[in-house]
Amino acid sequence: QVQLVESGGGVVQPGGSLRLSCVASGFTLDSYNIGWFRQAPGKEREGVSCISNSDGSTYYEDAVKGRFTISRDNAKNTVYLQMNNLRPEDTAVYYCARARYPNYVSFIESDFSSWGQGTQVTVSS
Repeated sequence: QVQLVESGGGVVQPGGSLRLSCVASGFTLDSYNIGWFRQAPGKEREGVSCISNSDGSTYYEDAVKGRFTISRDNAKNTVYLQMNNLRPEDTAVYYCARARYPNYVSFIESDFSSWGQGTQVTVSS
C-alpha cells in the first residue's frame, strides 16, 4: 500500500525557515519522481517543486526559486523541502505526491497519483 506522510509544518515569522519531510512507504522511492504541491485558502493547488528519480534533476515554481530546495534520501525513503526566507504568501497546506508511473518526470498535477495528507505552513508575524 502506497503511503506518503508529510511533517515539518508549523508557524514561522516572515524570513524564517522550515524543512518539510515526506516519508514514503509501500513502493521503491528511487523509482519515482516526487513532487511538492501546496494549496492556499481559496486557491487551487499548485506545484511547488519536484525531483527526478533518474538523475536528481529538480524543478521549481518561479515564486520559490532561490528560496526552496528539494532533495531526496532514498536510503531513508524520504524527500525533503527546505524552505528559507519564507513569505506570508507561502502560507498553505503542503502536500507531497508520487508520480503515476515509474521513471516518469513531470510537474503536472494530473501525472501524480498518490498523495499525502498534507502539512500546514503558516507564515505570519
